[in-house]
Amino acid sequence: MTAPGVQEDGTGRPPVVERRLHPVTPLRRAWAPVAVLMGWAVHDPDGAQRQLTRLTTSTLLLGLAVLIPAAAFYGFLSWWFTHFAVTDSELRVRTGLLFRRTAHIRLERIQAIDVTQPLLARVAGVAKLKLDVIGADKKDELAFLGAGEARALRAELLARAAGFAPETAHEVGEAPSQQMLRVPPGVLAVSLLLTAATWVWLLVAAVALPLLWTATHSLWTVLAAGIPMLGAAGASSVGRFVAEYDWTLGESPDGLRIDHGLLDRAHETVPPGRVQTVRLVEPLLWRRRGWVRVELDVAGSSNSLLLPVAPRAMAESVVARVLPGVTVPPPEAFSRPPRGARWCVPVWWRGHGLAVTDAVFASRHGLLRRGLSLVPHAKVQSVRLARGPWQRVHGVADVHVDTGANGTVTARLRPAEEAAVLLHAQAERSRTGRRDALPDRWMA
Repeated sequence: MTAPGVQEDGTGRPPVVERRLHPVTPLRRAWAPVAVLMGWAVHDPDGAQRQLTRLTTSTLLLGLAVLIPAAAFYGFLSWWFTHFAVTDSELRVRTGLLFRRTAHIRLERIQAIDVTQPLLARVAGVAKLKLDVIGADKKDELAFLGAGEARALRAELLARAAGFAPETAHEVGEAPSQQMLRVPPGVLAVSLLLTAATWVWLLVAAVALPLLWTATHSLWTVLAAGIPMLGAAGASSVGRFVAEYDWTLGESPDGLRIDHGLLDRAHETVPPGRVQTVRLVEPLLWRRRGWVRVELDVAGSSNSLLLPVAPRAMAESVVARVLPGVTVPPPEAFSRPPRGARWCVPVWWRGHGLAVTDAVFASRHGLLRRGLSLVPHAKVQSVRLARGPWQRVHGVADVHVDTGANGTVTARLRPAEEAAVLLHAQAERSRTGRRDALPDRWMA
């Protein structure tokens, strides 16, 4: 006889123990019926208003007396019928009350495992476990687990994915982390104030809203146009400050650790060997201070930011940790497009440049907001050459380098002869780079 919550697979191995989520989870899932009603009200506000005006106080109280217990009962049932279990090779998640669904997440296909804590979850002492899996359009998640249980489960999954024996994986624990860099809140605030997007939206609002008022004399029209503009300005400043607050970067055997967030705390990991492209972004107003922003393309992961702001020297040292053996080429190593390219891209052609070293394909672009994209040769999946009619007239071409993160880095406006040579040379460098590359493993 098998005990409740235990499954035997008939192979003679120890039985698989199923676990439930944290008991606070029903409170989260109880919102589903309420969300349906809110969605109907937003979709048909006139009909919702008519129905509300017909309700008496007693009818409204009776409706709430039915809705609240029903929502609570739904949340309880959805929690009760949700189980998860860790086997030798996969994470199983069983859900569903009427229609049962079992997800089998292979451990070797896991790219990254993040622990996040929204504000209310931090108060309740629980956390979400988010998993980036190859081939999945969005992250799978277990919400909610106890904060300690989430970290322990993350460590166990990473240990099993790294090849530790199942009977010892739970004893490995979370790999130690050594802090590399912490972004002070003051530096983050100044960097956001020096970001052009915030001021552009405020300038647009300052010009457009008075014109709308003069033309329409309608407060509702001004509000309908002004709220999205001010919201965009807030999202590019206040929203980013809240999300990127106390950004801390650490190094551990299972990758680079990232912790950040003022209200919602996130604990993320950039797995070793999965980074396909690194971008150094340098806005115009940051240059006097020597600051850059470091962004990533990671295969199978939605994590896209490594450092919100950092001195360039520190950013380049971090890039060397993310891409072993790669150094950022100096400015003098980049070759500009020929002067004939000015007829294809007036003025902005000066911002493009290309440098190819033994380890990396580096493409530069932009004048006001400079960007530098670095792709290790081993991460290149395909190389393409493209020439439009106007480019053929002026003897230039674009060379596109495709990576494993469904991204593309382009060397624009190269001389046609150079582009043809670069196409074949880059294909050969990528082939030998993949052949000599070390295998991607967790906790290497």
